[in-house]
Amino acid sequence: MPINIPNDLPAAETLKKENIFVMTKGQAQAQDIRPLKILLVNLMPTKIETETQFSRLLGNTPIQIELDFAAPKSHKFRNTSFDHIKSFYEPFEDVMDRHYDGCIITGAPVEHLEFEEVDYWDELCKLMEWTKTHVYSTLHICWGAQAGLYYHYGIKKHSLDSKLFGIYKHIVDYKKSILLRGFDDTFYCPQSRHTEVRREEIEKVDGLRILCSSKEAGANVIFTSKGRRIFVTGHFEYDPDTLKKEYERDVKLGKEINIPINYFKDDDPNKEVICKWRAHANLLFSNWINYFVYQATPYDIETIN
Repeated sequence: MPINIPNDLPAAETLKKENIFVMTKGQAQAQDIRPLKILLVNLMPTKIETETQFSRLLGNTPIQIELDFAAPKSHKFRNTSFDHIKSFYEPFEDVMDRHYDGCIITGAPVEHLEFEEVDYWDELCKLMEWTKTHVYSTLHICWGAQAGLYYHYGIKKHSLDSKLFGIYKHIVDYKKSILLRGFDDTFYCPQSRHTEVRREEIEKVDGLRILCSSKEAGANVIFTSKGRRIFVTGHFEYDPDTLKKEYERDVKLGKEINIPINYFKDDDPNKEVICKWRAHANLLFSNWINYFVYQATPYDIETIN
């Protein structure tokens, strides 16, 4: 089934070229079904790339999905044009009178700041509180996962000695999880961060369960009862060349940056990227949409509480 996004969103043309069915508003309204309503809270500076990445994964599921976009009003994004933000995004306060089947809160390049120092932290806290009663399942990604674990459970983030950067091997810790149904016992996931949440602090909290983890990268997917809140410290959504662009950007800026591990062929940045995570990325999002949004959310989403 297709994903329903604005016709002139840059992601629409990209997805059509990839043979992902993008549906117009008129086509969607002509179908006598209720699409799943998903809100993408996009905190990434690369707005268009992030929109495309998540739209691609959601468009690969068998359910019709209507995707809305939101961004904090109190922050000025320098890497995305004002016209793009104005055309496709709504401030948090304008979406908080609605109900959504699912919500995705992305990562953000603000790890060097304490949560309370982030200029839109108060806005984000209000939104995360709103998700408790207006969203059935919320998926938190990377810094968004750290922010959610801190806001909901008081779990702090800790600085790493060096950036965790590359493609890391993970194991499934809890094999009964239907969120990871179909996963191999070991799989790969991109990581790109300067901070971490620690396993021992997560395990102290009743109601949180670590579903999969990495010896080097720590806990990856953290789950709450019924999947109302899910936290993912990695970036399953990344394109094959996302880490390459990040690495080349930092090299150009003269920053101290290691070659992303287990990423380039022979660990040589002059050779091609070996993509190892795409199948499990599609599986994770398909499982989330199927088991924790489509099958779990009430038909009348106004009754979510």
